[in-house]
Formats: sequence, structure tokens, C-alpha cells
Amino acid sequence: MKKLNFLLSLTNHDNDYQIEQAADAERVARKLGVDLTIITADNDSITQSQQLLKVIQSRSGAHPDAIIFEPVGGTGLPQVARAAAAAGIGWVVLNRDTEYIADLRKTFQVPIFSITSDHEEIGRIQGQQLSALLPKGGSILYIEGPGESLAAKQRTSGMHETKPVDVQVKAIRGQWTEASAHKAVSSWLRLSTSLDARMDLVAAQDDGMAVGAKKAFQELPNGAARDRWLSVPFLGVDGMPKTGQAWVRSGLLTATIVVPANAGKALEMLSQAVHTGVMPPERTLTVPISYPALNSLGPAQAEKARLLSI
Repeated sequence: MKKLNFLLSLTNHDNDYQIEQAADAERVARKLGVDLTIITADNDSITQSQQLLKVIQSRSGAHPDAIIFEPVGGTGLPQVARAAAAAGIGWVVLNRDTEYIADLRKTFQVPIFSITSDHEEIGRIQGQQLSALLPKGGSILYIEGPGESLAAKQRTSGMHETKPVDVQVKAIRGQWTEASAHKAVSSWLRLSTSLDARMDLVAAQDDGMAVGAKKAFQELPNGAARDRWLSVPFLGVDGMPKTGQAWVRSGLLTATIVVPANAGKALEMLSQAVHTGVMPPERTLTVPISYPALNSLGPAQAEKARLLSI
């Protein structure tokens, strides 16, 4: 039996969720006995497109049996997807809803499908966390992902759907990395209007960005302002065992949302599809959960996290 060969394209190599995606895929690849190559795009959609087209159009060496990719930009690379399918290469989209999947499945026989986190549900859970931690309302600093990211937009939409109406949101953007959030928050803090801002909570759409934001506040020269910012709850998303969940246990974060890695699941579904000839479902959703559980989250939990972080 031919040994299968898959390519995994991730957005970057310094985001804890992307790191877990790579590790998850490598674990499953070893279990299945398939070859796996992992590339990253440095958060640049043009780079990602060029990397994938180079592989698809290569005349030196064998093509991968399938490409699994998590899109950087907002389009999901429909032309690249069509080029891959036309070349007999399977195509799996991670963490993005794309309209072209259905059309490609009608035209090509290779496995084509998506596995995505339910980003709107992630946002809804974060909105519920806000409700638990701010029962009397208040104001939050909200650190979103890139503006072109559909996942970021869906998380924001879900958050607004469930947050209390008396919670006001000041949003700034990061790039799904700790360094980008640190830079964005540091820049915001240099604005004269931010000096008098009274925020009751800091929420980020990613654990790394939440930590980057907290580091920016730790660097404030004014001790009173620094202490005030560091006393509020910090929320993130992804909840990887060694990062987000560990940061909640240590008090660095007050809460996170566990988002299951799905690159390994993609490998399993691809391998089964190739061996059986049965096309996987067009779309598979993973289920996020609050960490800690919503029913244990409240002002007391926020105070405990604050004391642990001192």
C-alpha cells in the first residue's frame, strides 16, 4: 500500500494554538504511519498562497496526497484550492467556513472538506464569561484578531450576542500573537485618552494576545496605573494544556476557552477517505468549552486569579 503524504500549512509558528496544531498533526501522522510536511506563512496570505502554489505546480518530486491549511487571510484561497483539486490533491480547510467547498466537491473526486472551530460559539462563551465576571456591567478592553480574519469577526459577533448590554467594549487589534498584542496595547497606552480609561476587564481572542496585553501593562512606569490594570481579570481563547489552561491555574489569566486542535482530526479523516474512497462530510465542527466552567466563574474567581498573579 502506498504511503500517504500530506502537507500542513499553518498561519505562523509562534502562536500557542498553531504550535498545538502542528504537534497534534505530528502525533496523528506517527500513529497512522503517514508522511507529513509542515510549513508556516508568517501571517501573510500572499506568502501562504505562493507557498501552496509552488507545491501544487512543482514538476520536481511527488505531489502530496492532500493539503491541509489554516488560512491567514479572509478568502480561503479559492483559486489555489481549485488548482490543488485539479492536480488530484485533496484539500482540507481548517477553522474557516468557505463557500467554494461545496462546488469543488461536485467537480472533483479527491477529498475536499473543512473542519472548523465554532467561532461564533467561542465568542458567545466569552460573552457569557463577561456576564459572570461583570454582573454589574462595566467597560472592557477587547483585543481582536486581524481585521481580514473571518474567525476574528465571528468571535466578535458571538461575544456581542451574549455580553450584557451594560458592558461597553473598546476594541483594538492584534495578529494572533503575544508580540502583536503587546505592541498594540503599548501603542494604545501612549494615547492621551487611554490614561484616563477605566477598564474593568481585558479580553483577547487568543491566550497569547491576552498575555501580551498583560505584559504591556506590567511595563507601565506609573505604579498606581500599573497596579490598577493588573488587578482586573484577563481572558483569552484557545486553552491549550501547557499554555492557556496552565496560565489560568497560575493566575496569569482568569479564564480561557478550550478550542480543540483539529489538524490531527483532518489527517485521520483524509487517511480514511483515501483508503475507503468515501468522501468525508463537507463540514465538521469542533466544540469549545469554558475553562474554568461557567458555573464556577464569577467575581470571586477573578479575585483569586488576581491574588495568584501578585
